[in-house]
Amino acid sequence: MKRAIISDIHGNLEALQAVLDDISKRDVDEIYCLGDVIGYGPNPCECLDVAMDFKVCILGNHDHGALFDPEAFSSGAERAIFWTRQQLEAETGEQQRIRRWDFLCELQRNHREGDLLFVHGSARSPLNEYIFPEDVYNSQKMTRVFQLIQQYCFQGHTHVPGVFTDSNEFFSPPDINNRYRLSSDKVMVNVGSVGQPRDGDPRSCYVTLEEQQVEFHRVEYPQQETANKIFGIPDLDDSLGERLLAGR
Repeated sequence: MKRAIISDIHGNLEALQAVLDDISKRDVDEIYCLGDVIGYGPNPCECLDVAMDFKVCILGNHDHGALFDPEAFSSGAERAIFWTRQQLEAETGEQQRIRRWDFLCELQRNHREGDLLFVHGSARSPLNEYIFPEDVYNSQKMTRVFQLIQQYCFQGHTHVPGVFTDSNEFFSPPDINNRYRLSSDKVMVNVGSVGQPRDGDPRSCYVTLEEQQVEFHRVEYPQQETANKIFGIPDLDDSLGERLLAGR
């Protein structure tokens, strides 16, 4: 089976549509989403409607923040979550409104298939823990996280794609020519972000997994179109649109 693994859509419909179009050309059997379908972006309802059709979708911290009060969010992220909640509560048809809330309420914090673990943040804290590239220098943190991984863990949350090994190495997609073959070693794979990349490349990022081969894909989308939507919504900080153009 060939899986496409995406994460951190963040209400960015233009990016999601571009990624799905790219996925459709790659003979993918199933789409897995690692959370944060909503938050930050201008089209939360439309992105949720699409995510309902994915094979697997797990809970991200922004999805959780829409259900409950956001915790430890920046002021801009918090305002965006409250605005997102308003959109989900708007009268756009009672049946669809309930369907969206039910979908969010039923999202699990992790998903396991054999030696594969899928989370939003980390194996230790699926919802909230960030694993950044520089954490390879924090051997205590990395050792504790890897102890909770049976073999392979796929995650998002930081919006920075790459591969972490249990020997405390990090490889960005360019370091490995966008491909990594899974072996007997434990690894964590950050699949990057569809809707808000933060590695300096404004293109959407996702991975495909076929047998033991992981491949990173970058996809162009009209960032300015999404940014203009954000600029036109007073409750969304302009910085949320500006960062799309810079990939930061």
